[in-house]
Amino acid sequence: MGNIKCLIIGGGPAGYTAAIYAARADMAPVVYEGVQPGGQLTTTTDIENYPGFENGILGQTLMDTMRAQAVRLGADVRIGSISSVDLSERPFKVVVDGGEQLLAETLIIATGATAKYLGLPSETKFKGLGVSACATCDGFFYRKKVVAVVGGGDTACEEATYLAGLCKKVYMIVRRDVLRASEAMQERVKNTENIEILWNCNTQEVLGDEYGVTGVRVERKDGEVFDIALDGFFLAIGHHPNSELFSQWVNVDKEGYIITDGKTSQTNIEGVFAAGDVQDPIYRQAITAAASGCRAALDAEKFLKMK
Repeated sequence: MGNIKCLIIGGGPAGYTAAIYAARADMAPVVYEGVQPGGQLTTTTDIENYPGFENGILGQTLMDTMRAQAVRLGADVRIGSISSVDLSERPFKVVVDGGEQLLAETLIIATGATAKYLGLPSETKFKGLGVSACATCDGFFYRKKVVAVVGGGDTACEEATYLAGLCKKVYMIVRRDVLRASEAMQERVKNTENIEILWNCNTQEVLGDEYGVTGVRVERKDGEVFDIALDGFFLAIGHHPNSELFSQWVNVDKEGYIITDGKTSQTNIEGVFAAGDVQDPIYRQAITAAASGCRAALDAEKFLKMK
């Protein structure tokens, strides 16, 4: 087998969109989907903010449709995980599941990011049934309802104020007696009437039934334990970009997000591009991930034509 023109690592909105564009450009893309084909969207339910679906669409369905489109156009989508890479020279050397070695002329990294969770079994149990790590994605479903946001940084404050515009009541569960957010964000939270901050509190358990989340059990630093009735439980304690495999070679910021050149998807290594949440610490939306996958494929196509 000859060198792969365009190898795409990751099977979320960025990876599948990159595959669609690369296939249409006759780049014969090969996609390895990784341990979570479809990415984070497969853990959510209805998506109502992705353009083109008037009545919304299930996250899994959207990803299945993107994948099928890429395959129909000629992308070779494979099940498997990349275990190591050598980006010291082109063609790039990539090992699949510790065995097969591939050679790639260009590489698009679309491995996404993973939301940080508290590590409670009840979080996993109710993920997609009231537990969410994206207020922008899922907040609409909690209009006029009561929710909680865990966290005390800028992200938590942003999520809380966003939800406050939709929900009847928003609790912020903060483990310290201060917020870590910027002064401006702190003021926004403190000046929003339907946000109540629970200081010095840790989540002990997410409560629920067969229909989903019904509340949360919280423990104060002084030992007091109490329950709060809720309809939704949002995590806002950060994301972890899935970039470890590549960080020996490509430049990353202090949080691990891959750094790209200006408005392009180009990394510091010629022929290596990054798309989606692995390089986006700000927006982290399906539509922005898909757009960056498009850019990465176009950048890779241009790169190959210049070589």
